[in-house]
Parts: sequence; structure tokens; C-alpha cells
Amino acid sequence: MNDPKDILRRILAEAVRKVAPEASWVEIHLERPKNPEHGDLASNIALQLSKEIRRKPREIADLLLAATSDPLRDHELFEPLTIAGAGFLNTRLKPAAKLSVVHRVLAEGAGFGSARPAAPERMLVEFVSANPTGPLHVGHGRGAAYGASLAALLEFAGHDVTREFYVNDAGRQMDVLTLSVWLRYLQAHGSVVPFPEDGYRGDYVLQTAARLGDAHVTRFVRDAGALPQAAEGADPDAALDQLIAAAKRLLGEDDWRLLHRFALDELLADQRDDLAQFRVEFDGWFSEQSLYDTGAVARTVERLSAAGHLYEKDGALWFRSTSYGDEKDRVVRRENGQYTYFASDIAYHADKFERGYGRLIDVWGADHHGYIPRVKGALKSLGLPAERFTVALVQFAVLYRGGEKVAMGKRSGDFVTLRELRDEVGNDAARFFYVMRKSDQHLDFDLDLAKSESQDNPVYYVQYAHARVCSVFSQWGGDPARLERVPLAPLEHPRELALMQRLGEFPELVQSAARELAPHSIAFYLRELAGEFHSYYNAERILVEDEALRAARLALCAAVRQVLANGLALVGVSAPEKM
Repeated sequence: MNDPKDILRRILAEAVRKVAPEASWVEIHLERPKNPEHGDLASNIALQLSKEIRRKPREIADLLLAATSDPLRDHELFEPLTIAGAGFLNTRLKPAAKLSVVHRVLAEGAGFGSARPAAPERMLVEFVSANPTGPLHVGHGRGAAYGASLAALLEFAGHDVTREFYVNDAGRQMDVLTLSVWLRYLQAHGSVVPFPEDGYRGDYVLQTAARLGDAHVTRFVRDAGALPQAAEGADPDAALDQLIAAAKRLLGEDDWRLLHRFALDELLADQRDDLAQFRVEFDGWFSEQSLYDTGAVARTVERLSAAGHLYEKDGALWFRSTSYGDEKDRVVRRENGQYTYFASDIAYHADKFERGYGRLIDVWGADHHGYIPRVKGALKSLGLPAERFTVALVQFAVLYRGGEKVAMGKRSGDFVTLRELRDEVGNDAARFFYVMRKSDQHLDFDLDLAKSESQDNPVYYVQYAHARVCSVFSQWGGDPARLERVPLAPLEHPRELALMQRLGEFPELVQSAARELAPHSIAFYLRELAGEFHSYYNAERILVEDEALRAARLALCAAVRQVLANGLALVGVSAPEKM
């Protein structure tokens, strides 16, 4: 079944070809007017065309009105166009147009709202990518919820989507974790070992050390007296690096590598489990270390150097990132010969394109916004399509309990984990609350509201609408399949027509939300649909005695239930039958 909006766009597009053929490429937008008195659909095409053909919008609107008079005169779905304001073209949908969406929803079921674009893109969405140095915290949770919902949305919009987690398993932070676990292991074996100021703390380090002891008993026991003691007033980072170097010497290359792998596997397994329970799954887990093992980092740096984008200074190798809008040039290889995180990041993004992905979407914390121009610049320097690389920024979530802000830290171990949040408010509330604001806006997460069973709790409000429909069908006891083709003419009430129009907006909303990388739009829509349904349910009986009216209202309710379920699935929230 054709979407009425698609039909109206075609009619308007034909009118534009007649009135302004030189501007027939201009995209036609249709929106619901804020004031219902202005109609059901409005287009600003006359205002858009005025910029292209240099005529007044009102004059263009008059021409478009005349060009659409014949196709719309006796159209079964639309009333004739009218002109409002500076040149907006408005129309009202006839009841038949609104009724048709119910049958479309029931026929397409879980596929309603999805699309099959003429040119689907092969996309890689990389998100979370937390350092495997501790449990995921609530900041990671927002990135996880946003990334998972975005990937589901893009897939629903018809694209080929791969979800990837970039494992930061190389570099100093993993060395710090390995050292921290080993020192706790030594302490458990009776050694008196001062713990470094910048080591990783928290129960998870103690637990990992205990599992290390279970797996390897005394294999990693060494003389703690051989470890250097930090001098008073010494630089904490320098002291930590000395400890790491000493630990590597005492353990030897093989045991240090084994210890490093054990700590990585333990923490990564915890993150995998946490995310899976949060309904966040990945198609691939890409190892940063693999880029070094395969020589990809070295080859990428060599390509940049050969193309003249690098220079030497103070013994280090620098990338000319200021040529691409960065505030300063960046080191890719330090004076000691070690490559930087930036070098491996360049290699990683080059690898994504080399694997055949046509579009790359990274989900980063908002504090990484300055990193964007240098990565884009590096891709351009490699001759890769940097315009096909997009970064979606996610602000951290701030938790509130009892009106008070919940404090967070990291290495001290004093932070709220994603698992603790899920245990307190549940997966559904956490997923919905995380995506109900635009990702680059600050999110105040009210824990008390998320747990409440009230209409003020948005996820409860939406899920309750779905459960209400299920309750109606339970009372009815009939076969919902019988409703797919029932006559809908009895649905004449303004609330029913408004509900059907809202249902009809879902497919286009999916497309616009996918284009704008905006799963929060789905959450907004669900709240609006739920609100309209609750108002309808409270005002009208569904199971009336009139058989034809009852069947039509049940069909409408079934369509509402289906669209609620489809939208909730996109944001990773369940659609309960009872509450």
C-alpha cells in the first residue's frame, strides 16, 4: 500500500516540473502543521523554490495550486491545496487516507516503518569501545544505548549495518591494569606492596587478582622488595612507569604477557556480559593490538610520510593536522620509536574503509570533539573519503537520586557501574532514558523517576499503552488475524482520526531519524503516540456492542500496539503484555 505522503509528494513534484523545471531537483518536505486548523499536511516548497527562481513565495504557491487542481480535484485521499502565510501549501487528508494506514500496519506487522532504499549503504557503526580496564560505568551506558539504537534504526531504514567494538588492548593503560592486578595478587600472597597513586583501584581489581590466584596459584609470586619505591614528591606518572618497567623485568616477557592477557580477558569478558544483558550486541570485536601485530600501523605511517604529510621534530614524527583545522600538529611516533594512539586510530579507520564499508559512524564521548578534524585530516591525507566518516557525539549522563547528584570517579573505584544502574532501574528504563534526549545534549538521569510507575515516567507510560491494548484483546478473546481486513468506515471520531494520522507518520519518521542519526526522535514519537492512545482509551469504549464499530476499534488498537512494539524494539525496550 502506498503512503499518502509519497502520493502527495509525487503530485507536488509533477507540479514543480511544470512551474519551475529548472528547480525540479528541490526536495519536497511534508510536515504536520503545529496548528490543526491549518490542515493535516503542509509543505514549504514554494518558499524553497523562491530562492532558486527568484520569485515571491506567494506567487509560486499560486502557480503550484493551479498545477495541482486537476489531480487533487476528486482525489480519494486529499482535499485540494490551500495557501497559508507566506506561501505554505496545506491540505487535509480525507478519512480514507487515514483509515488505510491501519490495514498497512496490520499487513506489514513488525516490518511496518522499515524501508528498502534504492541504494542501501554498507555501514560500520563503532560504539562503546571502552578501555578494558574496569567495569562499564553509566557514561559508557549512554554510548551503548545510543549506538545500539542507532544501528537498529539504520538497519530498519534498509541499510547493511555492522556493529563493532574497538578493543583498546595496546598501550600504557593496559600496562597499568596489569600492574594493578599483579600488585593485588602479591598482597593476597602476603607481600607488603605499596599501591601506586595512579593504579586502578576498586573491588573489580581485587576480584580479578583473586581469579588470577585461582587459575595460576603462585606462578606470578616474586620478591616485592625488588620493586622501586616512589620518592616523596615524585611525579606519579614517572613513578608508575618505573613500577611497570620493574614488574616486566621481574616477571619476564612470557609471564608479563600471560598476566596481561589474563587481565584483558577477564575485564573484556565482564564488559561483554554486561553489554549482552543490556541488550547490546556486537558483530565484531576489533583488537587494537592486531594493528601492530600485522604491521598496519607502521604501513599507515609510511604512507603518510611518503605522501609528504609528516615531518620530524625533536626526534618525533608529526602529522600536519593543522592543515585540516586542528589546533596543532600531532605526534604519530614518539622520540622513543613508539607509535601513539593517534597512529593506531588512523590505521584502524583506514582498515574500516579497506574492509569495504561505504560509511563509517563512530560514537564518541563529547569530550573527544577536538579529535574529529585530525582523524578526518589523516583520512584525506591517505586519499580516503573522509566525508563518509561521521562522528556522533554523546554527552555523559548525570545521575540524580532524591534530588541529589550522584558523584562519580574512575580509578579510585568510586563510580556507578552500568550494571548497578541496570540493577536499580531495570534495562528498559535505562535504555529509554538514555535515548530520550538528543545524544549531544546533557542528560540528567532521575533514578527515582525511572523507577516510578506513573505517567511522568516516559518508559512506563509507553509500555503501559502497549499493555493496555493487550488487556483489551485478552478481554475480547477473539483472533486478531480476523481484523486485518475489517471495514474501518465506523472510525469517525476525531481522536481515532488523529491516532491513525500519527500511525501514518512512523515510516517517514524512521527515515528522517536515520538520516539525522537521531534515535531520540523515536522515543519522542512513542511518547506522543502513547499519549494519544491513553486519551482515546480513557474517553471511548473499545469493546462496544456494535459489532462493526467494535471490530474497527480493535483493528485500530492492534495497529497502535504494533507500532508501539516496532518503535520500542528500535530503542531496545521490551513491549510487555502485562504491567
